[in-house]
Amino acid sequence: FFLMIRRPPLSSLFPYTSLFRSQITLLDLATQSSGLPRLPNNIHPADVSNPYADYTVQQLYDFLSGYELTRDIGTTYEYSNLGVGLLGHVLSLRAGKPYGELLKSRILGPLGMHDTGIELTPSMKSRIAQGFDDKGTPVSLWDLPTLAGAGALRSSANDMLKYLAANLDSTSLPLGKALALARKPVRDSDRPGNSIGLAWNTVTVFGTPLVWHNGGTGGFRTFIGLDENRHRGVIVLSNSTQAPDDIGFHLLEPKVSLTMQQSPPRERTAIAIDPLKLDPYVGVYELAPNFQVTVTKEDGALFIQATGQPKFPVFAESENEFFLKVVDAQITFVRDVAGNVNGLVLHQGGANMPGRRVK
Repeated sequence: FFLMIRRPPLSSLFPYTSLFRSQITLLDLATQSSGLPRLPNNIHPADVSNPYADYTVQQLYDFLSGYELTRDIGTTYEYSNLGVGLLGHVLSLRAGKPYGELLKSRILGPLGMHDTGIELTPSMKSRIAQGFDDKGTPVSLWDLPTLAGAGALRSSANDMLKYLAANLDSTSLPLGKALALARKPVRDSDRPGNSIGLAWNTVTVFGTPLVWHNGGTGGFRTFIGLDENRHRGVIVLSNSTQAPDDIGFHLLEPKVSLTMQQSPPRERTAIAIDPLKLDPYVGVYELAPNFQVTVTKEDGALFIQATGQPKFPVFAESENEFFLKVVDAQITFVRDVAGNVNGLVLHQGGANMPGRRVK
């Protein structure tokens, strides 16, 4: 399962799209260097609280058929949920079985992780934790049927400890050597001194190399980290959208500071606005050379879609200020001296990112 990652390009495994004439390999997908964007731009969820549930295989193929790479394959690290989801899909096709069954037969079963899977058993359903957003509001579980490799698994603390133990012992049977191979760095990552193996990140912290990964879906965040030199590891599972990475790194290396608890975002109230007043905002705004925000109007409401991300509705807080409900982010539209909308500012994560209107 792990060794095949270096073998032929996707064109020999996945002959459905012209994109793969460009020789993207499984290794490129596993090391986040395929050149694919973070997400396909044709995700238009019917239910934004479960944004990937209705994204189909055909939609995936349609996107890949028309997408033109913006950089050379294998040269630049850029995290891509699409790439990891596609990796899982291709391996599933190669094995001739659903992704969840492939994991069960190759990894979960051999490691005794019987409380882990994509489909929830009755026992798992009875013990599933409730997820919460950044305001403490209960949210729905996410389903990722097509991009399952990007985060469809559900697990328990006990099962994850089994996985952690197997990773800490490269001599263990049956998967110790394969798991060790997956962690071995093979390419540079997104900043100096960082590297990536087969999806595993390696970073040197206070002189100690730490192997780690994190993840999140609606209402949940996770972290796994290993200090192979000291033979210890940590799993942190959270049923909120606040990332627990600082806790994980602090447990592995106490010199790492814990992040101060962030204040919850302030409550925002949507106001009614004349749909005709929304027309001037419709357009394309460039925030960076390869990052745009497209604003559309549908059924009297505004929607925004950033490059490589799904489309989400925005709600008016004033005539020029709008906010998203799915994340703590806001949009301020900017007008010139004549009153024409010629730009916007995206407010998110403490940053204010201006964008000029290009269409």
